[in-house]
Amino acid sequence: MGPHRTFGILPVGWFYRERRATSLGRGLSRFWAAWASLGLPPYRQVQLEVKGRRTGRPHRLALVVARYQGQEHLVSMLGEGEWVKNVRAAGCEAFIVSGRRRKVSLQEVPVAERAPVIQEFLRRAPGGRPHLGLGANATLAECEGVASTTPVFRVVREIHSRRE
Repeated sequence: MGPHRTFGILPVGWFYRERRATSLGRGLSRFWAAWASLGLPPYRQVQLEVKGRRTGRPHRLALVVARYQGQEHLVSMLGEGEWVKNVRAAGCEAFIVSGRRRKVSLQEVPVAERAPVIQEFLRRAPGGRPHLGLGANATLAECEGVASTTPVFRVVREIHSRRE
């Protein structure tokens, strides 16, 4: 993260260092996750709840949903972050909460197919732009340049069960 990258007027370094959240970043993430779980604006944001791979306890964070070709996608602005590792360890099953709680199955998008989803994510997620080093109007070629280090998951189906 260069010193020129900001969230509004605040340096990104206040929230994230070495692709990990600071105490302030974690607190802000918890706030936005709780906010998103209520289904409140901005509607592009949801709470992702996934079982921790080491503790088994639920981990919750706010993510922006990128809608591409009629499907919902989740993009990791911090690359191979903890939520990505937890989703993989949980067999790509998680809950998306935004007004209601949905148990979903996620499918990791192959690198070659990520660029247009990342492009849509950048259009919808101003907070993700500094982490990827791209702007809202990034070209497809620029998005291809970060695709190998930016995990993307497609929400492939809702899982219906009696107990969750």
